[in-house]
Amino acid sequence: MHYISYSSVCELETQILLAGDLDLIEKGELGTLNKDIAEIERMLKALIKSLTNKPLNP
Repeated sequence: MHYISYSSVCELETQILLAGDLDLIEKGELGTLNKDIAEIERMLKALIKSLTNKPLNP
């Protein structure tokens, strides 16, 4: 369940890469978007890890 948001970020990354390959996004903007996506991926991985290690309280 925790991986749905991570999958969405990966899908967004694919769409951004395709838009870059089709020259629909300027190179400078593409670099900025890639950095932002990488940061979001890092944060989501940390969140998923913390939720996975957290015990459930019934």
